[in-house]
Amino acid sequence: MRRFWTNNALSLVLAALFLVFWLAQALTGWAVRNEELEQLRQQTLTWPQYLASSHFWSATAENWESEFLQMAAFVIFTIYLRQRGSAESNPFPEEQTSEEKKQDQQDSAQPGFWRRNSLSVVLLSLFAGALVLHLFSSWDSYNFEQQAEGQQALNLAQFLSKPDFWFESFQNWQSEFLAVVAIVVLTISLRQVGSSQSKALSDANEKTGDS
Repeated sequence: MRRFWTNNALSLVLAALFLVFWLAQALTGWAVRNEELEQLRQQTLTWPQYLASSHFWSATAENWESEFLQMAAFVIFTIYLRQRGSAESNPFPEEQTSEEKKQDQQDSAQPGFWRRNSLSVVLLSLFAGALVLHLFSSWDSYNFEQQAEGQQALNLAQFLSKPDFWFESFQNWQSEFLAVVAIVVLTISLRQVGSSQSKALSDANEKTGDS
């Protein structure tokens, strides 16, 4: 058990924090949704009913969507784009040793699309799945509120022509790319001893990459 913890401590702690905050989101979202339902003079939801509701899944998928978009974009952009001095960037060709250049050439020559692109393919697929879940959950939640107020439900095309879904998406997308550009730029001159996301204290600000 101790060896398992040692080998997986980072992923276990991050997964535990995800579950804690997801539970907190579900509990507070449940309270918010029931307040909204009371204002609409609709029957409030039990805890299991809320967990199966479009309100819960719209809010959840809205955030997952932006996270996977951020990671997929960052993985793909760092193949082709560089930032001088950033620990989050691949080094420029003139900064690489001959051994590193040789290894890059060998990796690029490896056969099989999946072997060479599996990370970006999975992240893009997770983004697409979360986007679809967000869209249909948000659409269902919107129509429920429309009908509760005595208005007509919208079909999918009509819903997409309104700003609601796009506002929910864009407010998260912009924050994700702000976070990425912050870590890319801040790692040029700032350091954190012991972190894999930081250059060594002795590294010059102009040094690109954390190796």
